[in-house]
Amino acid sequence: MTDTPLDLAHAAMQAAPEDNTARLRFFERLADAELFLLLEVEAEGDQITPQVFDPGTGAMVLAFDREERLAAFVGGPAPYAALSGRVTAELLSAQGIGLGLNLDVAPSSFLLDADGVRWLAATLGHGPDEVEARLAEVSAPAGLPAALISALDTKLATATGLAQMAYLVGTTDGDGKRGHLLAVVGAAPGAETALARAASEALTFSGIEAGAMDVGFFDARDPVTERFARVGLRFDLPQPAPVRAPDTAAPGSDPDRPPRLR
Repeated sequence: MTDTPLDLAHAAMQAAPEDNTARLRFFERLADAELFLLLEVEAEGDQITPQVFDPGTGAMVLAFDREERLAAFVGGPAPYAALSGRVTAELLSAQGIGLGLNLDVAPSSFLLDADGVRWLAATLGHGPDEVEARLAEVSAPAGLPAALISALDTKLATATGLAQMAYLVGTTDGDGKRGHLLAVVGAAPGAETALARAASEALTFSGIEAGAMDVGFFDARDPVTERFARVGLRFDLPQPAPVRAPDTAAPGSDPDRPPRLR
């Protein structure tokens, strides 16, 4: 079986236990992953009832990053809810419950107690601040660590259909202050918050100070985008293929209506 992104990130973390960046990168992959949460019974609407276990370290639920891994653990088909890692952390944090990941069925087997879940949920909940600045000059980005560039590339590669592209540029504002800007071009209506949060998480999980980069949104017809294109590092966001909307939504598929534990 091919290793998953969580397997690879977990292996990197285990190989370098003193490397804080590797540890943060694992938790970033956990937040981004689709997890299959083991349930007591089939979900009813937005109501889910996870199976809760207590291995002696406190109550926890079990989740897996592949359906086959859940089935292998249980020994056959079982009810589950497919949720992102960030939604799972938010739900469990509110209940004071820990998370068992891929237990006994994958190299990324990992226990995160209730305190760890609360930390992850709080870290993911740190959104960016809104600021306004007048750009006097844009230039090629310089001095940013490779870890941040890699994190941005990974984050934006998962933001299918949320924007056309983004440019990372160096900036100088009207007061002569230098910085960096992730200029998002052609954002879909309502996608700004999700994109800004993705950029903020790339900073957080790269171990970079939050002030190292701003995020701005620009119309594709704005003349300033030509300046970004000349000097910036470009990220192309994937675009979705047309699909027919499902008749009913699975629990967790609508970010505005997260599932509720019962």
